[in-house]
Amino acid sequence: MKTNVSTDKAPAAIGPYSQAIKANGLLFISGQLPVNPADGTIPAKVEAQAKQSLENVMAILYSAGLGANDVVKTTVFLKDMNDFAAVNAVYAEYFTKEFPARACIEAARLPKDALVEVEAIAVCE
Repeated sequence: MKTNVSTDKAPAAIGPYSQAIKANGLLFISGQLPVNPADGTIPAKVEAQAKQSLENVMAILYSAGLGANDVVKTTVFLKDMNDFAAVNAVYAEYFTKEFPARACIEAARLPKDALVEVEAIAVCE
C-alpha cells in the first residue's frame, strides 16, 4: 500500500508525479528544485539554490513527521560539478550525523534551468 505525502511548504509538483510517496516503511521524496514555495522564485547562486532545495526536502520530511536523521539515501543533481564543494558545505548543515548514503551527479540540464536538485529516501518507523 502506498500513501501520497504533500505539503504547501514545498513547491507543488510540476508534472505527473507526487512530492513524496510513503510505502513499505519508506518515504520516497521526489527531486526538489530550489523553488521558493511562497512565491515561485529560484535564487541565483548555487549555495542559495542548494539551501532552498534542502529546505523543500525538509518541509516534506516534517509533513510526514520525520526529520533529517531519518534520511537513508539522497541523490544530488548538479548542473556543474565544479559546484560540488559549495553544495557540499550547504548539505553538511542539514545532515550532521549518521550521514545518509548519497550519489552526486552532474546533469546536462535540470528543470527550470536550476543549478541543483535533491531527492531523498527516508525510513518511516
